[in-house]
Amino acid sequence: MYIRVDACSARSGDIITLKCPTCGNGGTFHQLGDQGLVLKAGGQHEYYVYHRRCPNPHCLAYLFTLTESDGHILATFPAVRIDFNTEKIPPRIRDCLEQAITCHAQGCYIASAIMVRRTLEELCEEKGCKGDNLKKRIEGLRSAIVLPEELFGALDELRLLGNDAAHLESREYDNIGKEEVTVAIELTKEVLKGIYQMDTLVAKLRGLKKPKKP
Repeated sequence: MYIRVDACSARSGDIITLKCPTCGNGGTFHQLGDQGLVLKAGGQHEYYVYHRRCPNPHCLAYLFTLTESDGHILATFPAVRIDFNTEKIPPRIRDCLEQAITCHAQGCYIASAIMVRRTLEELCEEKGCKGDNLKKRIEGLRSAIVLPEELFGALDELRLLGNDAAHLESREYDNIGKEEVTVAIELTKEVLKGIYQMDTLVAKLRGLKKPKKP
């Protein structure tokens, strides 16, 4: 296997749509200039690298895209990250989930699953839940927080995914890849939203009501 790097002219229709890694807004990204790089691996596969800029006039951040010859996006630099509203999230919990999101963006899915599990451990610690293992500490959350029953079930599934990421024996999941970890992060966000942010959202909605007439 060898990789040869050549210059290439911009191809007709080489326009992609994605979420900007910097501002988080979706947009249509054109290549800058009429030159890029083509990476030829083994003389058979071609990958294209172009320099692009966010179309949002309030952002205009630069990024590189790596695409296949059919336009499929393989990677962006910087990487696109899952959105995460950190408002009112305690710092240690926030930092753990942000690390999980960073690992996910870089394709390190096992590391991301482990950090999701660590987020649960920090949540139990912050709420004062005791127990000699995470399963028992999660059970203790039932008396410490108010959540829909489905999200309590999700907490145990997140624990199992984290266990699989950290240990080889007694695996509950066949795979720990992008799909599994993406869902795990989204569920964790919903749990944290329900615990720490729901009252703020309700207060914002109430603040939009018309004032009562005297």
